[in-house]
Amino acid sequence: MSKPALGRGLGALLGGNPSLTQPVSVPPPAAAAISAVAPDDRDRVQRVALNRVRPSPLQPRKEFAPEALQELADSIREQGIVQPLIVRERDGFFELIAGERRWRAAQLVNLTEVPVITREADDLEVLELALIENLQRENLNALEEALGYAQLAEQFHLTQEEVAVKVGKSRAAVANATRLLKLPELVQGLLRENRVSVGHAKVILGLADPAMQTFAAERVVKEGLNVRQTEGLVARLLARVPKAPTERPAAPPVNANIARLEEKMREKFGTKVQLKYAEGKGAVEISFYSDNELQRVLEILKVNAD
Repeated sequence: MSKPALGRGLGALLGGNPSLTQPVSVPPPAAAAISAVAPDDRDRVQRVALNRVRPSPLQPRKEFAPEALQELADSIREQGIVQPLIVRERDGFFELIAGERRWRAAQLVNLTEVPVITREADDLEVLELALIENLQRENLNALEEALGYAQLAEQFHLTQEEVAVKVGKSRAAVANATRLLKLPELVQGLLRENRVSVGHAKVILGLADPAMQTFAAERVVKEGLNVRQTEGLVARLLARVPKAPTERPAAPPVNANIARLEEKMREKFGTKVQLKYAEGKGAVEISFYSDNELQRVLEILKVNAD
């Protein structure tokens, strides 16, 4: 699968991520201060003390597999760091923009200094860059990805469409990812640990009650259910939900095929879709919450509003 293109301004911010002419080896030469090793001010690679580099609080990635970090550390021990870290100056330290894995691995091999390129970037650019870097390298788990999108939207007051443009994803992909944050904490934990898949989680979201969502997730883990079997489980649970006395007689139990089609349409349109079907007849209801969303739905349907 091809990787998404860099976000706007990302290439300029990274400056191409030039490699060092000479990698930092183990042990590195002592250095009391920053020393430049490249003449170009824009892409100047500097060696700075490792203890002057700090991780960014905006980094969406929270989990780093110990085995993968150790492999990277072993590579650095043999070859040195051949790709500089990207940093910005903050309060007398260097805050990471890109390269936290290399920074962590450098600590494992007791490096005293690391190569960096300093950039000027505001918080929005840093978060955007961190998301794009991790998404392109497929380093984020599903929840980290969802939290990153939510952080972009909430912290910088962006719509889902604007978030999608910045990270090079479709609006539907962003919408479907952030839906995972509606799951109960226990289910999110199972997803984070890869004990349930994103496919399982999307089906479980068809249940409105958090307690039922948790019950379904636990059944998936306990019985080793695949996604199709989970669809059947969710359909059976939905059929059991009691209706209020004032409501009309209950509709027929949700068909797993209908539920699957609804999910596919939700992914297509990036919004709530309800498929009503009975004996070859029915209706499709597509929800929208703004004029812009209506315009987007019309464009997907290739309907000209003029």
